Amino acid sequence: MSRKPRLGQANPALSTLYAAPDIVEARRLRTGVVELDPDAIEIAGRIEDRLQLDIDSLTASIAENGQRVPILVRPLPGDRYQLVYGRRRLEACRRLGRQVRAIVADMDAGQSLKDQLIENLERRDLSFIERAMVAHGLLEGEALSPEERSHKSIAEIFGLTEAGISQLVSVVKTVGADLIQAIGAAEGIGRPRWEELKKAIQEGVDPSDLLSTAQQVRAAKGSEQAFKSVLTKATTKPQATPRVDDEADFGAIKITKSGRGRHLRLEITARDKEFVNWMERNATDLVTELHERWKRSEA
Repeated sequence: MSRKPRLGQANPALSTLYAAPDIVEARRLRTGVVELDPDAIEIAGRIEDRLQLDIDSLTASIAENGQRVPILVRPLPGDRYQLVYGRRRLEACRRLGRQVRAIVADMDAGQSLKDQLIENLERRDLSFIERAMVAHGLLEGEALSPEERSHKSIAEIFGLTEAGISQLVSVVKTVGADLIQAIGAAEGIGRPRWEELKKAIQEGVDPSDLLSTAQQVRAAKGSEQAFKSVLTKATTKPQATPRVDDEADFGAIKITKSGRGRHLRLEITARDKEFVNWMERNATDLVTELHERWKRSEA
């Protein structure tokens, strides 16, 4: 079985970050492995890279075999600590009502973020959308200094091109945090299908119309199926709904609404062809007048 690449073999930029002198100096261990009360560990102030914490199997493993890998925390005033990494292990121990094994390291908030990034980006189990949310959070949040909040800096951390970071961030901005949170991590869904959903939204689908589908399907069948159902709904063009009025004095009119409610087509069969000619000449003015009447009615 092939061994997981060492840090740096997979991502030279992360290797440089990990081995930088200021980081080595800043990561001073206060203790060896200690046992801490999970309730004494705060999770605020971190970049949230997990859209869902699936800890059932991990909890069962720790219950049977113990917690083999400690978490990393940094000390806060008042005998409290801030989590650097190991959120799933922390929550599993909390669920089991047991102490969590931890390494306590003296570091500031900036160093804590760098260590979290090193740990999280080396993991192979982050989904595409979770990585996209991390990239977006780094660019739009205040975890990094203003000088570091650039596509170039983030690209070096992720081991991607600047264009790759732009693609990640574009998906998050277009799809929106609410719909992404409703769908969840969608572990088996890669960039092409998220891009397909993004395109549907750019073409007029309202993300808020997809929320209930995401929530209901995820609750019943999981995150990946929730994404598939959302994508199907977003990309299925509704059938045109024609309506024919044969009672009009001028003749007949067929009204067809399509394009997810954004297109309206009027097909008139007039008894007098001069009426059709007149409509052709005045159509723009008539529609403009109708639009103004609609705006006044909505005021």
